[in-house]
Amino acid sequence: METVLPQKTVRVIPATVDTASRVPKDNRPIRVAAYCRVSTKQDEQLESYERQVQTYTQRINSEPNWSMVGIFADKGITGTSVKKRDEFNKMIRKCKQGKIDLILTKSIARFSRNTVDCLQHTRLLKELGVDVFFEEQGIHSIQPGAEFYITIYGSVAQSESENISANVRWGKAQSAKEGNVAFHYSNFLGYRRGADGKPEIDLEEAATVRLIYDRFLAGDSYTVIARFLESKGISSPSGRAKWSESTVCSILTNEKYKGDAILNKTYIKDCLSKKVCVNNGERPKYYVENNHPAIIDAATFGRVQEEIARRRAKRKVKQVGTKTEQGKYCGKYALTELLLCGECGTPYRRCTWTAGGQKKIVWRCISRLDYGKKYCHHSPSIEETVLHEAIMEAIQKTARQNADVLRTLKTHIGMGLAGEETEDRSLDIQIRIAEIDAEFQAMMSAISAENAEQFDEGRAAELLHEKASLEQQLSQIADAVQKRRNSKSRLDDICDILDALQNHPMEYDDYLVRQLLECVIVESKERIKVVFVGGMEVEQGLG
Repeated sequence: METVLPQKTVRVIPATVDTASRVPKDNRPIRVAAYCRVSTKQDEQLESYERQVQTYTQRINSEPNWSMVGIFADKGITGTSVKKRDEFNKMIRKCKQGKIDLILTKSIARFSRNTVDCLQHTRLLKELGVDVFFEEQGIHSIQPGAEFYITIYGSVAQSESENISANVRWGKAQSAKEGNVAFHYSNFLGYRRGADGKPEIDLEEAATVRLIYDRFLAGDSYTVIARFLESKGISSPSGRAKWSESTVCSILTNEKYKGDAILNKTYIKDCLSKKVCVNNGERPKYYVENNHPAIIDAATFGRVQEEIARRRAKRKVKQVGTKTEQGKYCGKYALTELLLCGECGTPYRRCTWTAGGQKKIVWRCISRLDYGKKYCHHSPSIEETVLHEAIMEAIQKTARQNADVLRTLKTHIGMGLAGEETEDRSLDIQIRIAEIDAEFQAMMSAISAENAEQFDEGRAAELLHEKASLEQQLSQIADAVQKRRNSKSRLDDICDILDALQNHPMEYDDYLVRQLLECVIVESKERIKVVFVGGMEVEQGLG
């Protein structure tokens, strides 16, 4: 006999989860925390922050079966990342320790503006048995289907942050175009905010900046300068007693010290990662001239940049016992940088010889020292005292006989500087660039939905190409003028030094040698060639 089954029916069992009023199985009170956040420290937002804290405190304390764990609140912190939200992370740690059952928060946007972060943390808390109640959306995170709504609302919050970020980026770009320069005085040596809100020179700190520039041009390395400043008890820009080589380098390469500013050196990749990237052409940069009072004159700043480039381009030499070529600048002895072998072109190295219990300082070709006569056959070793005497004699002879030559050279450079400045096309180029901008803007303004097809893309591309070429020409002219100014400044210093030396013999001095000489070439054991800055060469006997 066939069995007749009753008709199948499906009955819905309503969800009864009500976290807000749920009581734990052990009948203890629900341990409740609240999370608040405001993204800036402006007065209006701080008032909102205070109201949130007060409201949640009153609400939790008014519930008879709730026990307040605490109010966790971050002020002036972005919601796109949890890395710097100390109170948020502290709350999560307490959840992991089993000290929280329920978290109240105003909205998903307050909890997190990063969709991935929001989902990761609500899932983590769900596994720990902790419910998050988003008041504005009316969602409990442990309810079935809650994750779908959290994703939707979280995406909206993230999109809002991305829009805000885009608006901020646009605002900064417009500000840069207008040449508005921001100063971070707390970590910037040499300047302070003036009564008018503009940068003014701090005389005491400016003296430190000038000292750094002077010692660098005198031949000191970054490390030597840093240790010197520490020995003098001079604080770093951040107020620390310890100076780093990178800080010294930063001061020597910062154009703000000559009164100018480059805007948009770096940029933030996106509003979520907040990764700071060096701007290598991904976005426009702007150079603002004469923005504020200069601590370092343009010629000195230019000479420092040339010296930095020279040291970085120092010829590398492979030495025995090393895996790589050695090319690091040494600021201890001037001749380490300047003394070259006339036969193979390799630098000389300072060595100590000991014979019969007596020590003697000599200079030897590195190639000859490391490889014998394999590559360099005839380079001599020279006693340091003999070498020093010969170099100073060459300098003294030049001071007596050739100072007029240097003055003539300086005059010619000065005339060339003035002549080329008046004759160059920089003003004409700037006028043409302004005309291109005006024409391009007129073309863009004339576009509408009805005549979009009539836009002359070929002409627009032609204008942009011409503008880029003209801007490059302007940059080349500016570089050439600056190099001539740097050369004139160097020759001014050399003339001053040689004038002082004409009738006043001096002992060997590393600072003096660095200022005057391009290099010293060892031609034989009897003779050296001393090459001055500017190219003047003097043959000098040894001994």
